[in-house]
Amino acid sequence: MGGPEKLREHARALLREPLVHFMAAGFCVFLVSTWRGEAADPASRTITITESQISRLSASWQQTWRRPPGQGDIDAMIRDYIKEEIYYREAKRIGLDEDDSVVRRRLRSKMEYLAGAEVENALPDDATLNRWLQKHHSRFVPDAAYSFDQIYLGPDDAGQAALILKNLSAGKAWKDQSEPISLPESLTYAQRIEVTRLFGEQFAESLSVLPPGPWTGPVASGFGWHLVRLRDVRSPSKPQLADVRQAVENDWRAATYKDREAKAYQVLLDGYTIRIAKP
Repeated sequence: MGGPEKLREHARALLREPLVHFMAAGFCVFLVSTWRGEAADPASRTITITESQISRLSASWQQTWRRPPGQGDIDAMIRDYIKEEIYYREAKRIGLDEDDSVVRRRLRSKMEYLAGAEVENALPDDATLNRWLQKHHSRFVPDAAYSFDQIYLGPDDAGQAALILKNLSAGKAWKDQSEPISLPESLTYAQRIEVTRLFGEQFAESLSVLPPGPWTGPVASGFGWHLVRLRDVRSPSKPQLADVRQAVENDWRAATYKDREAKAYQVLLDGYTIRIAKP
């Protein structure tokens, strides 16, 4: 009634499936190994699911789904883990990991990641950081801090600077001389980075060379022209490791990473004998 014919069609369809070819090839390799007397490792035929593995699977689930897994979820994860482990072992057994460029690159990538993590987690001692600080101390010197007053002259009219300076010499109030602008009239011990943010790099650079005391100008900023009275400058002190330790450590890690990674690889390389056939 068509039954045998349907069975034959089903069998032919199965034979066309790549997975069937894969399993058949694995079985043939297993038979050849057995014929040669190469017994399979009994441990590789036993899969043990420990409590710690279940805990890791559950933690991964909770991190992904933001809720604890139920018993059904745990059972499904265990079944999937067993399936993955079986395929992994069978693939290893028939040598699918050998001479495979994709697998080799993946394993290299993982090893480089592990080696890099080991290098990155290295903890420099105080002597190392102090040497780095002494060698590159300019990177960690804090900005100078400026206390000053400023009179805004306008966006393009520096010509009135002489008139305003004359008014100031005559005792007129300096705050009455400024054109309106949304900038602070005075700052007290503002670091250079703050001055640059408010007035621009050119203005901050000018402060570093102005004489303290008298009104000076005109001084250019990103907004136009100013008269400036520099009241005080707090020069940066030599940085101490205790004050800048984290910045020094971060700088040391970034600057020496490649060198430390190369040294770690050299340790591995020294454990191998390399022979290269000449063409």
